Amino acid sequence: MSSKSPGSVPPSQPRRRAVSKRSLATSLSILDAAERLFSERGYEGASVRDIAKAAGAQIASISFHHVSKETLFERVVERRASELSQLRLDALAALKQRQQPVTLDAVLSAFLRPYLEKAGAGDPQWLAYARLVAMVSADARWHTISERCFDPTAGVFIAEIAKLFPRTDSSAIAVSFIFSVSAMLSLSTSSWRIEALAGGNRQAMDQLADQLVRFCEAGMRAALEA
Repeated sequence: MSSKSPGSVPPSQPRRRAVSKRSLATSLSILDAAERLFSERGYEGASVRDIAKAAGAQIASISFHHVSKETLFERVVERRASELSQLRLDALAALKQRQQPVTLDAVLSAFLRPYLEKAGAGDPQWLAYARLVAMVSADARWHTISERCFDPTAGVFIAEIAKLFPRTDSSAIAVSFIFSVSAMLSLSTSSWRIEALAGGNRQAMDQLADQLVRFCEAGMRAALEA
């Protein structure tokens, strides 16, 4: 027979210990270091030992916080993807709220500019992320990361473009969209090359973004109206 009275309060469950600020800081340092080294050396070239050293952490900390090297790589890609997707979707929503017809260049601008603004803002971590995304996009073995992190938002923009070209096959739109994404990735990681070929004439990222949107809009329109 239970000794508890009808009105007694059951013992409380043991509370989980809150993650300490130090633990969070270590996890963030590991992500930042991994982001830089993966973007510079590739997946194979960035060892767990080197990542731990760059983060000022023990090798065991990587296993504790991020399980494995592959999981760490996925988390590095994922952590900025949600922010970037939201910026793009917000830009598209703002565009559609205007009392003006939605145009192709405006849709492309809503997708391309948030990425270029982040990559061109001078934050070395975002620049490293730009190189990392270019690497992931070019390597089929990471297709599950691209499908999870980037394809849902890309699909929203492709659907908007399809509304502007209702008689065009969806595969043609997808091809043109990927061409535009490739141009964006190239610009975000190779502005130094543009400067070299332009004889040292350096342009601000917002100027380059204007040119990219015009370039992609003209190329996409030519392809989809052919």
